[in-house]
Amino acid sequence: MNEVRRFNGLIGPGNLLGLVRNTAPFLFADLPPEVQPGPGPVRLSELASHPLGWWRIVAAGTGFAYREEPTGSERVDYFALCFACHVATVATFIPTDVDAKIRGVLWDQRESPGNLRAMAELTLAASAWDTSSVSTRQIRVGGGRPVSGHDGEWLGVACGALGCFLALGDSAYAERLHAAVVAELERGADAFLRALRTPEAELDALRLSAVLTHNAGDVDQGLSFWRDDLHGHPYHQQLGLLAHENTAPFRSAYHIAATVYKRLMAPEGHRNYPLRTVKALRSSPDLLLPISPFLDGWGATIASHQALTLDDRAEVVAALLSGCKKIAGQLGYQRALAGIEEGLGGLDQLAKRLPGSIRSLLKDSELRRAVAVKRVSFESTMRKRCGAVLADARVRTR
Repeated sequence: MNEVRRFNGLIGPGNLLGLVRNTAPFLFADLPPEVQPGPGPVRLSELASHPLGWWRIVAAGTGFAYREEPTGSERVDYFALCFACHVATVATFIPTDVDAKIRGVLWDQRESPGNLRAMAELTLAASAWDTSSVSTRQIRVGGGRPVSGHDGEWLGVACGALGCFLALGDSAYAERLHAAVVAELERGADAFLRALRTPEAELDALRLSAVLTHNAGDVDQGLSFWRDDLHGHPYHQQLGLLAHENTAPFRSAYHIAATVYKRLMAPEGHRNYPLRTVKALRSSPDLLLPISPFLDGWGATIASHQALTLDDRAEVVAALLSGCKKIAGQLGYQRALAGIEEGLGGLDQLAKRLPGSIRSLLKDSELRRAVAVKRVSFESTMRKRCGAVLADARVRTR
């Protein structure tokens, strides 16, 4: 691959793919047949129309030729690569930092209309990408596709694109993008409201409250790239601030979700910086972090996964203990420790491998009480708390 350091003033493709390889090395090993690059030259943007289009683009990107002063078609391929790399890493421990580029910077209205339309077609195709290989944060309520934070990443890009085409006066593409954004927001709302109506689905409702609130924030990020004179447009008024004062659209689902999130899930919305230094966690998609605080099962995986040594497990425990101390109010790291402790039958063998300053944290009485709570009891408590919040907010769930 021609590893140019910069691409049109932005991060070079080689550097970008290096970041993906650092946080998700498993994506480059044992590629599925449908992902493996074919012979001969290829346009990255033409690989998007496949459920694993993002993976195909990442795989083909390693052999693609780039120049520091690109042509228009190469700029479209660069957009495809940035989009695919973001999708590949956003649910890993170290996401690539290209979200502003794909939501706004690369939607430069000075770009040729044909190139912008090609980018829009890629964006619309990306709404059907299957991201189960790189996410353990998907929630399926009933049939159909699961709902996840990846949907929010797509929404942010699509909303940025929508503002671009509104500014250009390209009503045909603006209408297509708006319809796709509305359909995706309705799909998320339907899943959340269905979870609220389903007996014993409170934990899914809590997970979805975090996802929908995150996704509404991604919409706002995409809208933030719109020209100032478009902020009064009906589309902007319909789509913006769904987790804040814009309570009516989409059957108020995003407003309800934000209410639940703020009361019960907000402390879990941090960026998991303590876990980013544990390189062993990047070795397998099995180790990707689910939606916190429901991390007992993840802790059990840490206790038993064949890719991890005892030293790796001790490093994970050290990071979790450090996070418990630094991140006020969060419960997920305690639940992960509970899962590890149960899976190993205790933490004694790992405690011996911890630095003294970290080992002392295991003796904290408040932490020990939290870790001692059984998973079934913790989840029962969270179900009751969810019901109480909904009752307090007088939300109809039937």
